[in-house]
Amino acid sequence: MRQSAIGRTARLASLPMGYAGRTTIGLGKRLVGRPASAVLTEVQLRTADQIFKVLGELKGGAMKFGQAMSIFESALPDELVGPYRDALTKLQDSAPPMSARMLTSVLAEDLGHEWRTRFTEFDTTPVASASIGQVHRATWADGTEVAVKVQYPGAARALRSDLRQLGRMARLFTVLAPGLDIKPLLAEVEARVAEELDYSLEAAAQSIFADEFADDPDFVVPAVVAHTPRVLVTTWMESTSSLAQVIKAGTPEERDRVGGLYARFLVCGPTRTGLMHADPHPGNFRVLDDGRLGVVDFGAVARLPEGFPRPLGELLSRGVRDDWDAVVDGLRDEGFLLPRTVFSPDDLADYLGPFLDAGRAESFQFSRAWLRSQTVRVATPTQENLSRAFKLNLPPDYMLIHRVWLGGFGVLCQLEATVEFRALLEQYVPGFEPV
Repeated sequence: MRQSAIGRTARLASLPMGYAGRTTIGLGKRLVGRPASAVLTEVQLRTADQIFKVLGELKGGAMKFGQAMSIFESALPDELVGPYRDALTKLQDSAPPMSARMLTSVLAEDLGHEWRTRFTEFDTTPVASASIGQVHRATWADGTEVAVKVQYPGAARALRSDLRQLGRMARLFTVLAPGLDIKPLLAEVEARVAEELDYSLEAAAQSIFADEFADDPDFVVPAVVAHTPRVLVTTWMESTSSLAQVIKAGTPEERDRVGGLYARFLVCGPTRTGLMHADPHPGNFRVLDDGRLGVVDFGAVARLPEGFPRPLGELLSRGVRDDWDAVVDGLRDEGFLLPRTVFSPDDLADYLGPFLDAGRAESFQFSRAWLRSQTVRVATPTQENLSRAFKLNLPPDYMLIHRVWLGGFGVLCQLEATVEFRALLEQYVPGFEPV
């Protein structure tokens, strides 16, 4: 394990060294006459390929960070993201598998040395791989077709080690997302590590969703069959494609339909279950043959027993009505503005108002262009923007909600989907009452 840890550290350390080498070569090419834009594109492409190859091979925290990064690609300027959009999105569905020997070891430790007797069939080739585990297709002893998620050996140690290492080299990732502050993203991922490592907690959350959405006409959540802290067995769900594939090749009609289902699932969860699915990356959402949306991976959930906080709905409603004096008061009451912070209503409206576009119209077309324009508008490091950003605080109770909505908007913009989002707010967010 010591040798493995050294190897992981060396591969992560290769990232900044590789980038430094490529930028040096790029400078040389510019000196001999290559256009700067062509050299920049080449550097970005090679850097992205190396970054996501290493992150995918390492799995653990490194790959989970890569998946978190991939859902924000819609916000990046096209001249930056164009050369490596495929590299950013390829982590949304898969990663290299663990060896058969490692797989057998985990199954024996968690299910017992006679683990094969629990199954009539077990395919040792994984059908999907994720950040801390991989999924196998099998048949349970009673004949039920099942999916078996098996956690990578040493995943806990790897997660924490990777996240610490990535935190030290956060500056490197500005090549992918100039202006994006990576450290808060890493901190949020790390905060959820303990929950996601315990598949028993995931089984409990998934069972709640599966019971609530049983026989639902639009959604499918696989039922839990068995679980241990590192192995989760659920009913098999046959799907046509993933949300990531719809993003890549879906028709406009398919994008709108699937995007509407995706948005509704994220928003309705707290009202229907008291939980919010908190990992919105596209690999967790599958399109079934009958058109329903299948949902997997409940390792990260926000516990909201009363549904979305009513003050959140009231704040959104006030913003949509352009009552920004009331928004300032509400933000202060909820801790988004600290007691001595001064943020004028007009300035706040100019800063945050455009983000409420989806709640103003009866239907709203999410798009990369829209998200990109908003990102450029608020993230350009002007003195005014820096002053505004430092005024806003994010209370801990809203951290996961913020992450899911931001990530969900990013996916909807990748889909370029037209969604009746205001109706979802009216139905599922207490306190939201638009004009």
